Amino acid sequence: MPSLKDIRDRIRSVSNTAKITSAMQLIAASRMQRAQQMVRNGRPYADQMREVLSHLTMRLADDDETLDPLLQRRPNHRELLVLLTPDRGLAGALVGNILRAAAEEFSSSEVPIDTVGVGRKGERFIARTGQSLVATFSIGDRPRLADTLDISSFVIDRYRSGEADTVKLIYAQFINTTVQKPINLQLLPIETDVSGSDDGPMLYLDYIYEPSPGEVLSNLAPRYIETQVYHAILEAQASEHSARMIAMQNATDNANELIDELTLDLNKARQEAITGELLDIVGGVAGVQG
Repeated sequence: MPSLKDIRDRIRSVSNTAKITSAMQLIAASRMQRAQQMVRNGRPYADQMREVLSHLTMRLADDDETLDPLLQRRPNHRELLVLLTPDRGLAGALVGNILRAAAEEFSSSEVPIDTVGVGRKGERFIARTGQSLVATFSIGDRPRLADTLDISSFVIDRYRSGEADTVKLIYAQFINTTVQKPINLQLLPIETDVSGSDDGPMLYLDYIYEPSPGEVLSNLAPRYIETQVYHAILEAQASEHSARMIAMQNATDNANELIDELTLDLNKARQEAITGELLDIVGGVAGVQG
């Protein structure tokens, strides 16, 4: 049975841990609300850009015009993988799920893969597994589109130069506060919906594009990649803050439960000590009287 001092020291240690995890929970909650709002605000823009891109692709296909190189498919000889991960841990299973998706991509790919690391957790994983790391980027807690243009430009330049025939992006998609889903998204070549259903792009083929659909598409395709990269970073940060808030909340609850159990053990130990002292006194008195 631990001594009273040992139990008190452990209660003090667990209480300090609970204070830290509670503070981290509040910080993550405040950041989570801002990140979630940015994700919700950005989704309609990203979806609409994909829709317009699909309309332009169908128009060019109908007119037999040349598609932008970012939409043209070619034989896949080398892949570029952009891995978005948090810089810090203490986010539950989020980091492990993202790295597991990356490991599956490495093992299933039939061509060599070059990797771009965005986030220290991903960089360490790439170094630990011996993968080819061609570039690293760091993003702050409040990213703007301008802060992510270096990533987009690097990806586009590498694809245009032929150093990569396929570009994929792995990140955590924000579903809700408790659910974050690892996503493996193909960035390049750009995939569009050209099915031409009654409620799809065919409704917009009467639009007049100036100066021409080809020129509009050539300018829109890079902007689309920039938007997708920026939105993926927003999704990743919202997922990170949400996962960290839930993890810290669970840690605080577990610490409080442990404190309750230790307090009960402390009371039992104190009662045993008092009972032992009383027995010693009674025994001493009985011995004197005897």
